[in-house]
Amino acid sequence: MNEMDFLAGLRELPLHPGARGLEDDCAVLQFGNEALIINHDMMAEDTHFLPHADMSDVAWKLVALNLSDLAAKGAEPLGVLLGHTLGGDDSSFLSGLNEVLAVYDVPLLGGDTISSTGASTFGLTAIGRATHLPVPSRRGAKVGDSLYVTGPIGRAMLGFEGKEAHRDAFNRPQPRLAEGRALAPIVSAMMDISDGLLLDAWRMASINEVTLRLDTEAIPVAEPKRFDECIRWGDDYELLFAVPPKVDVPVEAVRIGEFEPKGNAPLILGQTPLNSPDSLGYSHG
Repeated sequence: MNEMDFLAGLRELPLHPGARGLEDDCAVLQFGNEALIINHDMMAEDTHFLPHADMSDVAWKLVALNLSDLAAKGAEPLGVLLGHTLGGDDSSFLSGLNEVLAVYDVPLLGGDTISSTGASTFGLTAIGRATHLPVPSRRGAKVGDSLYVTGPIGRAMLGFEGKEAHRDAFNRPQPRLAEGRALAPIVSAMMDISDGLLLDAWRMASINEVTLRLDTEAIPVAEPKRFDECIRWGDDYELLFAVPPKVDVPVEAVRIGEFEPKGNAPLILGQTPLNSPDSLGYSHG
């Protein structure tokens, strides 16, 4: 069973309305005029990090990728819950955890630790407070809206390959929390880029039942000679968002496409229609 099959099975279970049909980055629990934003992500050895990775970087990234999902909801982080596998370089992990929590002023709320004789797996639940209602989601983009991205794509790929100028983009990504809060009141849809620009754009177009045309000349990439790899690799954690016509964007971002009436393909890259998510980015299984 691959990831999509498993998710389809989960959607057959009783779901809370705040789960948003398991289609979004986070759950949203609304209480009157307030809403809690809750997300959980995991990292596994040999899949998300190598056995010889600096565990302080692993801890940083675990927190950052969860905070990035909160950023896509325009949320203010309130705290995190940690699931930790003992047995590796736990001291370095604690050091990195302390650093990232201090930088983003996010307290630890608790969690659980286990021992394991196999590969290490770490999980983190991030809890935030919505700064704007309604809370942005992947749904909401309409024909005529423009698509923007907050920064260059492909830096994480180059960092993974050892390019010094981009190491931190892979090891210690920076969640766009301030940008997310600024954008929440004006976007029609928003998500973060974790699995590749093309795949995540395809998901946004599909869920909104429109066609999204991407301008290949406008997409900012870290290495233009490797354009196709940059837009597929993932791990960038930039914000991808739709904005209605004549709305000023309050953050630094690049317009990379426009939503059109639904055609034969959810996504068009330049003049090339993309009908299937296969090979567009990273998926488990």
